[in-house]
Amino acid sequence: MNDVATSRLTICRADYGNPDHARAIVGLLDAYARDAAGGGEPLSAFAKTHLVQALAARPQAFSVLAFDGAQPVGLVNCIEGFSTFACKPLVNVHDVAVLPSHRGQRVAGQMLALAESIARERGACKMTLEVLQGNRSALRLYERVGFAAYQLDPAMGQAQFLQKWLVT
Repeated sequence: MNDVATSRLTICRADYGNPDHARAIVGLLDAYARDAAGGGEPLSAFAKTHLVQALAARPQAFSVLAFDGAQPVGLVNCIEGFSTFACKPLVNVHDVAVLPSHRGQRVAGQMLALAESIARERGACKMTLEVLQGNRSALRLYERVGFAAYQLDPAMGQAQFLQKWLVT
């Protein structure tokens, strides 16, 4: 079973068809978006309305939730991609969010452990994520659970994450 319980904390794979899980995903992602690490702006009404349905429509997406009793306190959203070099799937950890009240309690580490288990079940060769340089606590967490900067040849340096908006 893909669930981990620690005292009142429960970590589980989200069920996009479960209304409690759907509300938790939207609420936690909106809280993260409002945080400085998430950009400081709330989710749009469109995203709030359509997010869970859009995730459910994508078989390559999965989410992990953390609950303290009945209260949702953490979220990890993952999207499966593909490594051409390995010719195998990879899993991008797209969002990691923990409510301020539960930060520093290793909630994110437990959610990432379940995400890794699911990635392994999918045959993924690696997991990827991006993090802001100034988010030192997140960087420490990611390094503690095994993530490292990406490079192919040290002489070429580390990879950088870039973006180009197509729609606003």
